[in-house]
Amino acid sequence: MGSEAIGAIGLGLLLVLMILRVPVALTMLIVGVVGFAQIISWDAAVAQLKTVPVEVLSNYSFSAVPMFILMGVLAAHSGMAGKLFDSTRIICGGWKGGLAIAAVGSCGIFSAISGSSLATASTMTRVALPEMERYGYNRGLATGALAAGGTLGIMIPPSIALLIYAILTEQSVGDMFMAGLIPGLLGLVMYSLTITVVMYLRPSLAVAGEPTAWKEKLLSLTGLVPFFGVFLVMILGIYFGAFTPTEGASVGAFATLLYALVKGMRGAQLWHSVQETLALSAVVFFMLVGAETLGYFISVSRISFSITDLLYGMDLTPIVVVLCILALYFVLGMFMDSIAMLVITVPVVYPIIQAMGIDPVWFGILTVLTVELGLMTPPVGMNVFVIKAMAPHVGLGEIFKGVAPFVVSDLIRLALLIAFPILSTLFLL
Repeated sequence: MGSEAIGAIGLGLLLVLMILRVPVALTMLIVGVVGFAQIISWDAAVAQLKTVPVEVLSNYSFSAVPMFILMGVLAAHSGMAGKLFDSTRIICGGWKGGLAIAAVGSCGIFSAISGSSLATASTMTRVALPEMERYGYNRGLATGALAAGGTLGIMIPPSIALLIYAILTEQSVGDMFMAGLIPGLLGLVMYSLTITVVMYLRPSLAVAGEPTAWKEKLLSLTGLVPFFGVFLVMILGIYFGAFTPTEGASVGAFATLLYALVKGMRGAQLWHSVQETLALSAVVFFMLVGAETLGYFISVSRISFSITDLLYGMDLTPIVVVLCILALYFVLGMFMDSIAMLVITVPVVYPIIQAMGIDPVWFGILTVLTVELGLMTPPVGMNVFVIKAMAPHVGLGEIFKGVAPFVVSDLIRLALLIAFPILSTLFLL
């Protein structure tokens, strides 16, 4: 049996195991090792099991992952998130749908130091949903805005998804972060506009909040200072070369730790934050080890090259190839976790992108945005299930219905990024 056939069987087995609910990291590891053994040898496959975990865990670039996770955990447990929502709520005071816009804005700002969509969604739901319900907001609109706002964490730098894509494709992490800045902020603006349009069409879904004076709005900006301080130090430091993205993650984590200590976080809370960070980091690293193993199997099977040759034979233009891959991501996103989807598929599709001469940074932004859509779409919709867990009294159907206008907004944003690549590459010129 040829290596390409073994590669195709391996990918089919990968899908079957995931359908059977085998953990994604373990699935990639099993398929990668067994497939590699069938093509090369069992001795080589066993030797790979010794070397791959060491390669991944000793990779200096990956050390940024636990630092970004630690930043988000400390920000959530130190009270930063509560002060953030209080500030945005006052700024949007008196607006029709203002609390929903404040929730989306808070998600966007929180994600700037969290790097995780799920962490953003769970933290801001805990803070903002009770307030929106107190003012009589429609539960679908309230939870839909939080589910959508949470997805901003996957695009606004520093983003764990962009970091992993950059490392898997050997791109500059700094370039990926800079490329994600405009698309992320564009998402924040478009979500706010979406709420405004929904309020215009269905004014009964929410009421105007308590009006606030301009002086009060200006004073409330102090609640945003810790976030913008940490964010600007990291992003400007990376952009101007003061430190690498990995060093920037450490600087951001240290700054957030200092804030937490100043605000009174001590012993038990700090230990709980460290435990949560370690648990989340272990999950990510296990998936990265599985992805690296799977990548070796895909490489020796040459299935990526066979797919590339097939596409060349079909005489497809690069933009059609991109659209086909994004359509695949959209479908996979309905069933898979975002990070898992990246680490499984990028080793397969990236050689195709390289062969077609497509800008890998621009494609990375499109990929992450399409993955972001999967966080809101049924049947899995990870952000939706996170919010369901935080608000069990709200039905899944209500949340999915509430999130539908934001899915349309993201599709429009995706079309804009495809039509105008400059939106992703402006800071790289």
